[in-house]
Amino acid sequence: MAHYLGGLYRLGGHEEFVSPSAVAAEVEVSAPAAARMFGRMEGMKLVERELYRGVRLTSKGSVQALREIRAHRLSEAFLVRVMDYGWHEAHDLADRIAEIADDEFVNRMEAKAGFPRRCPHGEPIPDREGHMPKLNDRPLTELSQGDRGTISRVRIREPEKLEYLAKEGLFPEIAFRVEAKAPFGGPIRLRLDAREVVLGSEISSRVWVEGHRTT
Repeated sequence: MAHYLGGLYRLGGHEEFVSPSAVAAEVEVSAPAAARMFGRMEGMKLVERELYRGVRLTSKGSVQALREIRAHRLSEAFLVRVMDYGWHEAHDLADRIAEIADDEFVNRMEAKAGFPRRCPHGEPIPDREGHMPKLNDRPLTELSQGDRGTISRVRIREPEKLEYLAKEGLFPEIAFRVEAKAPFGGPIRLRLDAREVVLGSEISSRVWVEGHRTT
């Protein structure tokens, strides 16, 4: 149930109705399984459902969702910072840790990891009071040739893609300049200091950045 709550929140379900099929894809379950779970969660006053609109978190559900997200992202930070896991290895194991971790356990991981504000992939970590930091970023694909920016977060789970990005040195907080951008959804060429990296449109759309246009 925690995975559903976290997935719904990540898709914006704390602010608007979200398609149940989108949540099912986010948490990697079948649509019928998601429908059954949402029925249970509605009975527990964690979500509300409306025909043709989808599902949305209640205030109670949002609180629980933020607890799950905090536990998961701090588990990832702990695994990478303290246990020396790669960022491509942390997601699934963090899911299992978050399932059993109570608030005290999560708070201790937070301290051991150095009180991180973001997970290894750049996603913000809710604080102990359940406040989610606001970000002002956008997909790399929205930048133009000549724009400069900094990688904010990498919204990718596939281990092989994360390993590729790590090999190319594309982590959160890395600065870059858009050297070239092909039209019609083509690849983007980035300059990182003295190196250049070319990313396809699919990966570029999932790398979010804080950037500005060159005047």
